[in-house]
Amino acid sequence: MIWAVWAPLLAPLAAVPVARRLAGLLPPRAAALLLAGCAAALAAFSGVSLVLLTVAGLLKLPFVAELGHVRTALLPHDPAFGMPLGAAAAALALAGTAAALRTLLGHGRQVLRARAEVARVAGAGDLTVLPDPGADAYALPGRPGRVVVTAGMLRSLDAEERAALLAHERAHLAGRHHLLLLAADLAGCVHPVLRALREPLAYQLERWADEAAVSAVGDRQVVARAVGRAALAASAAPAGRRPAPALSAVAGPVPRRVSALLGASGGPQGGVWARHAVALSLGVCVLLSGAAVVDATGDLHASVETAQGAP
Repeated sequence: MIWAVWAPLLAPLAAVPVARRLAGLLPPRAAALLLAGCAAALAAFSGVSLVLLTVAGLLKLPFVAELGHVRTALLPHDPAFGMPLGAAAAALALAGTAAALRTLLGHGRQVLRARAEVARVAGAGDLTVLPDPGADAYALPGRPGRVVVTAGMLRSLDAEERAALLAHERAHLAGRHHLLLLAADLAGCVHPVLRALREPLAYQLERWADEAAVSAVGDRQVVARAVGRAALAASAAPAGRRPAPALSAVAGPVPRRVSALLGASGGPQGGVWARHAVALSLGVCVLLSGAAVVDATGDLHASVETAQGAP
């Protein structure tokens, strides 16, 4: 079982750089879904591996073996069944679970606090304008989601740019982008290597919303101008603290986004064969990780059944 249970823990080392490379070869929506899905799958496989190592180690404890009617002497002499390795896996699993719970609770608290503050201001439809002279705009998740923009930001843009900015934020809400970003945060709690997927995911989510704004207003130059001017206004006159789960048009590498909108650079690059080759490499990493989890689970189950059923 030892090779199979280690494979999902090592797979992110190879899969993460490949996923980052593939994301740069795809349109924003496909790239964002790929990064979030890859992070979630690899985190799940890694978590199962830690649980398997923990269970195998616990079976070496006499009182646990007695509860399961397992004869420890009949368990395989596999390093995966060692108590030290099981203890280390249990510690890592508990630390990851605690970090994930803190992330979830922090996400929920910040959203609730921000929604309570926004509720004090009268809104029109899904739009709330804060009487803040600073410049900011963001999509606040919840039911229903809210587009929050400051008075200072509205004064910094013309009518076309305001329409593009609002379309960008509404795209974040419609695509439930905060959930994809939360999935990447939780994956990073389970396996630290997966944290490297958050930054490219955040960028692709902003690009996804940029392209949705282009579809809404019908002019790439207007959207590019709105993103650039909004970012300059936000840097010149910062508004009050923005909740961390909220996504904003002024976030991320703005020059790179503007270049992608204008078609100068920053968009998907590489030919079809390059995409297929990188996608195949990533698929192999993820599928091997999943197959290893299935194999390790089957080995552990068979070993326990043997130790239980022997005379």
